[in-house]
Amino acid sequence: MSEQSSRVLADHRAEQETMLSLCSFTVGDRVFGIDTRRIKEVLGRRSVRRVPLAAAFVGGIVPYRGDVLTTVSFRTLVGLEPRVGPSYVIVLHDAESAERFGLMVDSVAGVIMVDRRTHEVNPSTLEERSGLLYDGVFRFAGGLVIHLSPGKLRPTRLSETGLFGRSILPSRFLPINPS
Repeated sequence: MSEQSSRVLADHRAEQETMLSLCSFTVGDRVFGIDTRRIKEVLGRRSVRRVPLAAAFVGGIVPYRGDVLTTVSFRTLVGLEPRVGPSYVIVLHDAESAERFGLMVDSVAGVIMVDRRTHEVNPSTLEERSGLLYDGVFRFAGGLVIHLSPGKLRPTRLSETGLFGRSILPSRFLPINPS
């Protein structure tokens, strides 16, 4: 291999290490992105079945490869009205918890490549709810994309924060505190 070929190959490898592939999608008028390596599948537009007494952020359930997949309504998480009718469902897998779930979004825009060096952390003035969801932003030719991590969107994690709504049980089902 010539010296010039080696240099071109080294430059290509360096560029691959700095670039990140994001699946971009919209909710409302905002653009979000998730690392494509964390996405199992994009199911397309699906009608979800509501779950009675579920937390507000739980969009419902959908059948998925012989199983049932819990879906998270991203519109609800960012404070928008829930969508009426089918939503796009992105199947995510959080490697740390081994939890698989669906994320309901308005539209899936496609894959974009961003330079990791353009990543900016969440500003300190960002409200607490958004800070718990967002992993900063990336600048790219089309503007800004808000970066998300599946680990922050897991239904069990969202429940643990207490900030995104809980099941509303009738008072007859609530435990009585004997004090």
